[in-house]
Amino acid sequence: MTAPTPTSAGAAEVDVRIEDDASPLVRLIGRTLRDSARTGHAVDTLSRSTGTVAMRSHDTPQAATISFGDHGIDVSSGVLVEPDAALTVDLNARFAPTADPSGDADLAGGVLRALTPPLPGWSDAARRFWDATRSLPGIPDVLIAVTEGPEGLEQVVLGDGPTQYLIAGAPDTLAGVFSGADDLVAVLSSGALGIQGTLSQLSAMTGASWKVRYDV
Repeated sequence: MTAPTPTSAGAAEVDVRIEDDASPLVRLIGRTLRDSARTGHAVDTLSRSTGTVAMRSHDTPQAATISFGDHGIDVSSGVLVEPDAALTVDLNARFAPTADPSGDADLAGGVLRALTPPLPGWSDAARRFWDATRSLPGIPDVLIAVTEGPEGLEQVVLGDGPTQYLIAGAPDTLAGVFSGADDLVAVLSSGALGIQGTLSQLSAMTGASWKVRYDV
């Protein structure tokens, strides 16, 4: 299991634990719940002492179980017990449900809220992304994030050096990708994001986005 979740002032004091060899879905759920705890979001749900929720992907075999207990929250692969509630969600749409939840509706609704923490501002998200990934192999020397603001184009330039990579999109799109709420490849495929860089840089940036998204 992972170490307890660090918290900040005003945040929920909750321990979110995942398996040592966790699947991508377990890591995604764990990271998202930690984001909620850190920002003090959905405290009533995160502070529960009982309840189990099965979480299934709507288009892949991935499944996980979220278990609430007296000592925190455990997220594990598969569904090995009869859950109190079950959810089928779109993992590329910020856990949006694709079918009506079954079982305890209040528990299911609370977990969905806990899995949708507020996004940081796009520029703050870009800086956090850069701090977390700038040392990875293949990452360009400079990351440029561009969006359309109320007064025209706005940009953040991070790093220094001869190689650069540009990502452009709406503020919410950039915040989603840089915070890990959204998958970079899925957003690119949707056409909501513009990029400028080489294929090798795209490969490195994809790996960087997975590091942030899955907390690896």
